[in-house]
Amino acid sequence: MGETYKCRDDVFLHAEKISKIYPGTKALDEVSFDLLRGKVNVLIGENGAGKSTLMKMIAGIEQPNEGKMYIGDKEVFFKNTTEARKHGIGIIHQELSLFPNLNVYQNIYMNKEKTKGKVVLDNKVHMDGASKVLERLEHPLDLNAKVGELRAGQQQMIEIARNLVEDDLKVLIMDEPTAPLTDNEVEILFELVRKLKEKGVSIIYISHRLDEIFELSDRVTVMRDGQMIKTAEIQDITKNQLIFDMVGRELTETYPKRNPKYGDKLLEVKGVCGPSNQETPFCVREGEIVGLAGLVGAGRTEMARLIIGADKKYSGEVYVKGKKAVINSPKDAIENGIAYVSEDRKNQGELLKMSIRWNITLPILRKLSKFIFISQKEENACVNKYKDALRIKTPSVNQLVGNLSGGNQQKIIIAREASRDPDVLIAVQPTRGLDVGAIENVHKELVKQRDAGKAVLLVSLELDEVMSLSDRILVMYEGEIVGEFDPKQITVQELGLYMAGAKRADKKEGETA
Repeated sequence: MGETYKCRDDVFLHAEKISKIYPGTKALDEVSFDLLRGKVNVLIGENGAGKSTLMKMIAGIEQPNEGKMYIGDKEVFFKNTTEARKHGIGIIHQELSLFPNLNVYQNIYMNKEKTKGKVVLDNKVHMDGASKVLERLEHPLDLNAKVGELRAGQQQMIEIARNLVEDDLKVLIMDEPTAPLTDNEVEILFELVRKLKEKGVSIIYISHRLDEIFELSDRVTVMRDGQMIKTAEIQDITKNQLIFDMVGRELTETYPKRNPKYGDKLLEVKGVCGPSNQETPFCVREGEIVGLAGLVGAGRTEMARLIIGADKKYSGEVYVKGKKAVINSPKDAIENGIAYVSEDRKNQGELLKMSIRWNITLPILRKLSKFIFISQKEENACVNKYKDALRIKTPSVNQLVGNLSGGNQQKIIIAREASRDPDVLIAVQPTRGLDVGAIENVHKELVKQRDAGKAVLLVSLELDEVMSLSDRILVMYEGEIVGEFDPKQITVQELGLYMAGAKRADKKEGETA
């Protein structure tokens, strides 16, 4: 019974043998977890290990099928987030839960509204409070701006601000909080975490970025297949040990070696320009990975969206295999042999209410059909090929995509686009939110596409990824390509100078043969 449990003085919350079952899968299997007071408690594990599910239990978003939770010596059960919030528990989601049509201060005070009298909202209090918390985050914003019009990093800061606007915070759950942030924003976030810790706030931090784990963490807990594998003080474990505990195997190569054989130009971009981009020519050749590097706001993703017709071009032309391609929509891009992996898997990626099978094969059903009948054998072969290659964790390929972890959803997007057998694959932040094992599998798939003679355009904030995978690197600054580099002949530090606009190359790829 709850009265018989005696909580340790250094533990704020204790979860005892928590289990959670979804249709077709056991997400948590008798998991026990201690949340230490005033410490950064890191949860790490492969995509689908159960980390986010456990956090949803603690935050009141989901309820366990079995097990108990205690705050101090008292048993608690949260029917919803409101009840968890009354105990001072806040959460920053991996997939942002903002209201895009509402403005900044309205989002920050959502479900925490202050009123004048019983009915009228006190917007002055809301604006003053929002302004103060954003100032604390060193991130001033137009309080009346529509959130949906802001970039991902700014939206993430608003999500953080929502949890800090009141002073009753005792636990802050942070699920991949740095994924959309710039380096400067990451430093601000880290400083905030340290200040919260000093005030006695307990932090649960979920991340796949090992460097930041070792920088911030006091204690790390490893999960695998819905179970707790190990808990250790951060000073008592190495990166290699952590990786092995996470994936249960040695990783062969974090980044596959390059052995490129270039062919003809498969993708040529000539004079394409849009709201955030200037006219800058470039190409990607057969059997080549070209990395598009730049800071947040440099125009990299915007350029990719202009190429596929997701945003309207002011001018310019796109050529595929030497022929002008008329592309006014993503559908046109697909018909011209261009596949696109979006960084926004929630809104531009999957069909969450459909199965893994259908998400992967829907674009190629015509290829799998004979007359009006789908070849079950060929369909199964296609689905299982990518399931195994990308290590998609699921009890069945008939599982709904919406029931999977964010990382496994990302793998399915990559599988779907690869299944199209495109001439050109544009991958925007393809490893966002993925664990080290999954990153390895995605990198191998990108290399496999390149070695099969495809042209791969890689857009990534991860400089190590760009440096290690790319055969050529193009750097964007303020919507323009300012340099082209051989990754073997430039350092990360030098690349950073071009990305920041401190240096500029004389020659651009479009001017070369």
